[in-house]
Amino acid sequence: MSNFKPRQYYIKGVTREGRTFRPSDWAERLAGAMSSFRPGGSTGGIGAHIGYSPYCIPQVVDGVRCVLVSEALKGIEPMAWDFVMNFARDNNLTVAEVLATSAMPAAGSAA
Repeated sequence: MSNFKPRQYYIKGVTREGRTFRPSDWAERLAGAMSSFRPGGSTGGIGAHIGYSPYCIPQVVDGVRCVLVSEALKGIEPMAWDFVMNFARDNNLTVAEVLATSAMPAAGSAA
């Protein structure tokens, strides 16, 4: 067992030009699209679609809608990681690494 902790990134709902990204529920939509990527895979059954993946969580940070993305997603499904990162790039959104010393919540924490 290793002590490796995957890096985490915030995709912020602000473009590099400083404009607020629309629609206002973009973070929930993006995280919802990634909801099936979970540790151990999807469990299936009734209610399996409810809830977000711990690897892609919508949050509000300093009044800005964001998605917290764990690099662990890349290890589970590289195409899902590419989809999320390409979404940010294609929409000119700001991406920032969450520093270990910051007070940001960890993946799986409630916002």
